[in-house]
Amino acid sequence: MAFSQQSARSRRAESVLITEAAPSLAEQHAARKRRYVITMLIRIVSVVLAAAFYQTLWLAIIFAVLGTVLPWVAVVMANDRPPKKKLDPHRYRPPAPDRILTEPVRRAIEPGRVIEH
Repeated sequence: MAFSQQSARSRRAESVLITEAAPSLAEQHAARKRRYVITMLIRIVSVVLAAAFYQTLWLAIIFAVLGTVLPWVAVVMANDRPPKKKLDPHRYRPPAPDRILTEPVRRAIEPGRVIEH
């Protein structure tokens, strides 16, 4: 019985360190929804500010452009998966050698010298 349990364990894939595990798909989806809602709220505020500053033309144009561009940005960010995190977990690394070995010194063959085997 112990043999069958042990062989079943050895056939399983290696376990993943929790520090290397990616967030679950549900967590990723919730983060993307939250980012989309925040971006769209900023868009609503910028459109309202564009209407409020209609007398100051340059400021109204800035807020109007921001209100026009933000929906596209929000959709692109919502559809994009988060980048994979490059973590460097603390793992054992063998110590570096005390000295670096260099190539052995090779003697140059003197001109005119014949080496026979």
